[in-house]
Amino acid sequence: MADTGSAQWVPDVLGDEFEQLTLPLVDDDQGPVVATLVRALPASVGWWERLRGRMPGRMPLLHDVDVLYVHGWSDYFFQKRLARFWTSRGARFFALDLRKYGRSLRDGQTPGYVTDLATYDEDIAAALDAMGRGSDAAASDRRLVLLGHSTGGLTLSLWASRHPGMADAVILNSPWLEFQFAAARAAIAPMVELQARLRPLDAAPQIDLGFYSRAQEAVADPDDPMEVDLRWRPQQTMAVHAGWLHAILSGHRTVAAGLSITAPVCVLLSARFASPTRWSDELTRADTVLVVEDIARASLRLGPSVTVERIDGALHDVFLSAHDAREDAYRRLDRWVRGWRAAG
Repeated sequence: MADTGSAQWVPDVLGDEFEQLTLPLVDDDQGPVVATLVRALPASVGWWERLRGRMPGRMPLLHDVDVLYVHGWSDYFFQKRLARFWTSRGARFFALDLRKYGRSLRDGQTPGYVTDLATYDEDIAAALDAMGRGSDAAASDRRLVLLGHSTGGLTLSLWASRHPGMADAVILNSPWLEFQFAAARAAIAPMVELQARLRPLDAAPQIDLGFYSRAQEAVADPDDPMEVDLRWRPQQTMAVHAGWLHAILSGHRTVAAGLSITAPVCVLLSARFASPTRWSDELTRADTVLVVEDIARASLRLGPSVTVERIDGALHDVFLSAHDAREDAYRRLDRWVRGWRAAG
């Protein structure tokens, strides 16, 4: 891991209470590599004073909790409300734009490209260190909650299994734990492995028709606005390269064999999948990216304590769904977090 000692927190593109920190990483064959950590600290009036015992009153529910969020494929962190869900309860919220995504993408780099999901161990270690936890999360007595969406959910699940005891809870928003139509994985894996070995940067044909982005726009809530930078989150997904797809399929194979996440896990999913072959209103009320029944089954292989929450009308990112489904997602998250905290 490269030296981060000279890096400084600066105002983030999200404005308001958000700041970002550039995390230098070890160069690769495309040149300098960085990750970017975004933070939002608790905003409750008197929180710090109560924590130090200077004022009476109860401390916030999550006063000793750090949250680390990791985005999905062709994505970056921009969800202010999700951050404020945690900070309003007293937690420190951090979001990591992984190498070659979003704030971390540099000229000359292949967006999102890695050939092994364990490569992100360096990004995560740098983030944890910048959060004051040490590179293995062990240097702090604060609880660590991992929060991952889609590919970020797969990445964090694998990390948590390789680092038992480091996370206190794992929350997954539509995690990509299995290839679309599970039976296809075994059939295509040998071909993808060969292509990844011979021509890893070969790109697959673009099959995304942009319907997922259109569905998000169709259900956008003017009372809960979100601004998306299309340079970092394009209408159609970024190009899929053979080396990256091989890394994803290897991760799916590892999940299928069973992980050993020691922390309790909460998985938030849509109640249904809809195939995005042509536009219809159905696509605004379903996951059009993952086959949610396959993901629900794969979730049970993550560890001994897994809760699966199925949300009627939710999109692939449950927190970007239509109003009623989005509010249901936040209610379920709040209920699970309160139960987890009470048990602890």
